[in-house]
Amino acid sequence: MDLLLLVTSWSHVLLAPYAKVEESFNLHATHDILMYGIEKHNLYKFDHNIFPGAVPRTFVGSILLAWLVSPVVYIAGQWGLLSTKMDLQIAVRLVLATLNAIGFMLVRRAVSRRFGRPTGLMYVLLTCSQFHLPFWMGRTLPNMFALFPVNLSFYALYNRAPQSQSPTRKNVDVAFALLTFTAIVFRSEVVLLLAPLAIQTLLLRHTSLLRLIKAGFLSGLFSIALTVVVDSYLWNQWPLWPELYGVYFNVFQGKSSEWGTSPGYAYFLSHLPKLLLGSLPLAVVGAASDIRVRALIIPPVIFIGLISGLGHKEWRFIVYVVPLFNIAAARGARWMVSRRKGSIFGQMMFVAVMATLAANCAITIASTWASMANYPGGSTLAKFNNRYTDQHTVHVHLSNLAAQTGASLFLQGHSPPYISPIPAPATGDWVYNKTEGLSLCDLTTSTSLTHLIAESSAEFVETGRWKLAGSVRGFSRWKLNLPRGGIAKLLEVPLHQWLSMLEMEMSDKLYILERTR
Repeated sequence: MDLLLLVTSWSHVLLAPYAKVEESFNLHATHDILMYGIEKHNLYKFDHNIFPGAVPRTFVGSILLAWLVSPVVYIAGQWGLLSTKMDLQIAVRLVLATLNAIGFMLVRRAVSRRFGRPTGLMYVLLTCSQFHLPFWMGRTLPNMFALFPVNLSFYALYNRAPQSQSPTRKNVDVAFALLTFTAIVFRSEVVLLLAPLAIQTLLLRHTSLLRLIKAGFLSGLFSIALTVVVDSYLWNQWPLWPELYGVYFNVFQGKSSEWGTSPGYAYFLSHLPKLLLGSLPLAVVGAASDIRVRALIIPPVIFIGLISGLGHKEWRFIVYVVPLFNIAAARGARWMVSRRKGSIFGQMMFVAVMATLAANCAITIASTWASMANYPGGSTLAKFNNRYTDQHTVHVHLSNLAAQTGASLFLQGHSPPYISPIPAPATGDWVYNKTEGLSLCDLTTSTSLTHLIAESSAEFVETGRWKLAGSVRGFSRWKLNLPRGGIAKLLEVPLHQWLSMLEMEMSDKLYILERTR
């Protein structure tokens, strides 16, 4: 069962190896730490000095990830598994995916112990058949760095015997120390999950108020000291606590609304159903059938209610509670499949669970297929590197779309820096230019530029100074080709032809242009 969690997370990394802009800070920070180290004289080379983002983010996760990746790079290099910097990006993401998979393995073990092995199996099947968590757990979002310690805290709280009324007080201390650390260092919204969990723990008398305060206080002191020392040093701002700055910027100044706002019900009616898929109705069954499950899902429901008060909403802000809902769903699925198979009701329950898993898998396959074609920046830069691999003195400008959809520092394979055991190519003198705001005139009159990766081609070709050398297509939308007669004729179509009715429409997203004069 544990192996399935690991294989699923690795598969998503290998199928969609590129990264988008929301992953770029931690991805590029990990790149810079691996390439340059964290010595003072090298900090000016770090990418965040050029592209700092709206608010500073912590380097703590990237440093830990780089340290974990380093021995993997050495071993993989000895086996000849690393030949390009892009291979290194995949290694970084695989290590993060492995770390989060371990967190889910521990939660699965807690589920198996608390609710039985069949429920643990259902938990694995539901988690692996969903799209968002397996797809993103190997991506360097701050939320994915936070997910691992949150899952460790769940393991500490729920890893106990079926009839046990409470976790050990030591486990409670560990759980709330981890949640405090996560909220202070990685994602401040975790405090909105910590609060209802703490209140529930106190009401159920799993610990004392004094002990809870002590665990939070000691963890808080350590966490604040860690993030302030590390991030003040790397950002060269004294003192700096990134998550506190983020709360001030996004909540008190209300800047997060500049990225869009959603109605208060969006998490419950839109984001949570997308995250859970078929687990949502199964979680309701689990809560109805087991009092332990009802107690388990109260804190995440309150958490979602609290965070719904913020105008700007994204699925990743509530991703931490998906494991708890999956536990509830697994318990519900177990209850359904354990009904007597000789009865019509029992057969219906079994079929319903199997159909839910099948529907999850179908949605996940379609979503993964679309996502594989949704990183045109990475695909284009990889194609560009291969096309001109033997050419010297290349200076390519990357458009905004290219930079946002996969053209990471790890894909700048023909430009320093390099790290052992990855060899520097013979044509290692290229310049990858991501300067923003350049007009058509700027790009055309700049004689140093030899190539462009642009979002359009016609206006460049019309100048007579550029020629189109290639293009890369990307995902546009799904199209359903219903048979003549519409839905009424759908039942007449053989089942094996249903998939052919679903078509993924592609369109040109980026163009490779080569200077002619």
